[in-house]
Amino acid sequence: MGAEALGASYRDPSGFVYTRDGTLYRQVNRVFQDQFKAFLDSGLYAELEERRLLVPHREAPLELAATPDAMAVLEPERVPFVSYPYEWSFGQLRDAALLTLELQERALARGFTLRDASAYNVQFVAGRPLFIDTLSFERREEGAPWAGYRQFCEHFLVPLALMSRVDVRTASLLRAHLEGIPLDLGSRLLPRRTWLRPGLLFHVHLHAMAQRRYADRGVPAESHKPVAARRGVSATAAAGLVGSLRSAVASLDWTPSGTEWADYTQDNNYTPSAAGSKREAVLGFLRGLGARTTWDLGANTGEYSRAAREVVPNVVAFDLDPAAVERNYRRVRAEGETGILPLLLDLTNPSPALGWAHRERLSLEERGPADVLLALAVVHHLAIGHNLPLERVASFLARLGRHLIVEFVPKSDSQVRRLLRDRADIFPDYTREGFEAAFRTCFRIESVLPVSDSERTLFLMSALPWQPAA
Repeated sequence: MGAEALGASYRDPSGFVYTRDGTLYRQVNRVFQDQFKAFLDSGLYAELEERRLLVPHREAPLELAATPDAMAVLEPERVPFVSYPYEWSFGQLRDAALLTLELQERALARGFTLRDASAYNVQFVAGRPLFIDTLSFERREEGAPWAGYRQFCEHFLVPLALMSRVDVRTASLLRAHLEGIPLDLGSRLLPRRTWLRPGLLFHVHLHAMAQRRYADRGVPAESHKPVAARRGVSATAAAGLVGSLRSAVASLDWTPSGTEWADYTQDNNYTPSAAGSKREAVLGFLRGLGARTTWDLGANTGEYSRAAREVVPNVVAFDLDPAAVERNYRRVRAEGETGILPLLLDLTNPSPALGWAHRERLSLEERGPADVLLALAVVHHLAIGHNLPLERVASFLARLGRHLIVEFVPKSDSQVRRLLRDRADIFPDYTREGFEAAFRTCFRIESVLPVSDSERTLFLMSALPWQPAA
């Protein structure tokens, strides 16, 4: 089987990432040979790998190269689940920003620099951010400004400032602006009081003004930098820029509170008996499947994600509520949890394929299927809250996972009554019988367990082989 390049790895002439026979490789091209050898010889790679700041790799035989111009082939440690900045919580984006600055600081100390500052160079592994682009480091030229400065501001500082000072939901702009939120847009959207914040004044507002000024004069794009950045930059000034950016990032914060479902785990109709029964049923189902990956859809703050983690090595905890995801991530960091990745996801509008030729950023479905889906207290939100027919819900879930643990919540349940409180009941098929009939079109029902001391029911299902519609 031949090599297949990843859709997101084609812009950098120094190398690219590809798969061969299911194994992930990174090719280093001869044009980058001197820089790569200097990076290894400097001890910078060893330092970053030892501190788990950069993804580790082993050298693979050169005959596994994808093209003849390779000078080396690396086999990097594979990331369990690839996520994107528009799926991260505020805390995740800030931690990714601080990691990028730490890498630049450590690189400068050894005479190197990051060639770029893309948020897509960061993934979350074992509860922490990890840099994944081994070829981003090169020797720093004396006097040269940081080439990644503007990109850092647009990928990290501007979105963090908007999330912190305007509305956390402005993070969705990252899905529309894959190259980062433009400086001029960020400057216009930020409140006037942010002009009084030195970090935001210099790195966002004045930076945006400089970009506009040089663009209006017709200056070549590579010169669109603030005046200070285009003069000779000493090593001390380069380190000072990193410190200034770190202070600007660290000054931004967001407190998760007050959203509709963030307190759901403390505000629902489960008695302790019902909660215990549900947890044991979920664990019992999982133990019999031997799964390696679980996607918890509608995870809220991650209570059942943590239950699943007792059995499954890798759990992705999706929720549409920014407050719930932020709380989940803060708990992951505070308790040093590994194997749980909280992410933002609206199941009614999941992450699509984006970027050039729809191949740079994969859709949610393309990153699956998961071994097991958890859909606990989710289906009634989709079917009643969003008017989605049960057959369509079943069809979508069958494409996301091989097995499904799903909870049916009847209309008599207080949470369903809450959804129906201000609307007419136009859902005659939303019954236990209608639910089973709809899901049998895409799944085989393996087991059914009632949740004690409640009217809810848990189902274990296996996806049937998918057939495209005629």
